[in-house]
Amino acid sequence: MEDKDIKKEMLDNESNDNELDSDSKIESEPVSESADNLNVENDSDSKENSGTELPFIIGTKVGMTQIFSSNGTVYPVSVIQAGPCTVTQIKTSKTDGYNSVQLGYGSKKESKTNKSLLGHFKKSGSDSKKHLKEFRYEDSDSISLGSEILLNQFNVGDILNITGVSKGKGFAGHMKRHNFSGGRASHGKNSVMRKAGSIGAGTSPGRVWKGTRMAGRMGTDKVTVKNLELIKVDSEKNLLFVNGSIPGPNKNIIYISRANYES
Repeated sequence: MEDKDIKKEMLDNESNDNELDSDSKIESEPVSESADNLNVENDSDSKENSGTELPFIIGTKVGMTQIFSSNGTVYPVSVIQAGPCTVTQIKTSKTDGYNSVQLGYGSKKESKTNKSLLGHFKKSGSDSKKHLKEFRYEDSDSISLGSEILLNQFNVGDILNITGVSKGKGFAGHMKRHNFSGGRASHGKNSVMRKAGSIGAGTSPGRVWKGTRMAGRMGTDKVTVKNLELIKVDSEKNLLFVNGSIPGPNKNIIYISRANYES
């Protein structure tokens, strides 16, 4: 009787061990599946965050700083916060007569946006934007409406053209505005040191020619600085570091494009 009882206990223990093994297998399977799912989600997120590549973008001037290379060379750089931007409109030669892409930059409240612009933004599935800029782009058919534009199209060493509005100086005289030298300060000259001088003949033509350089409003002009080298790209913070100065004060809206792109 004791031998039979021992055999029964052994069989019961084996059945319990088998149940535990099967349970552990069942529990391990969903864990491996969830890990695979996480990997897939990360891959998809990285693809979505890559954005659409375009050779232009809208940004804001942050300021200037210095970057030191490994051999000690100092680069004076302008820091630009570029993007993210949204494609708010696509124009093609079939519908509009030319090819271009409109980008929107900077969000704002819908309550501060008129109804026509709200309808314009809803077509692209975008929120209200502060700034809109249209860029000529021949391959506009390959761009989808509502795409996000990031910094993945720019690389270190790229040559960029940057457009902005220069600083306003207010009303300025001819010497400051046009770099005149003024009159002589010696040999009997009196009160002509900062004079503009003659502005035209007398009888003929009897008037002042249009475009004559005189005192007036200085600054707040559209300025494009060409062939600036891109020194560094910080994709996490959406920052571009460009060698040299760019137009406008800090917090100024600027338009960045890769030089010699086919517009």
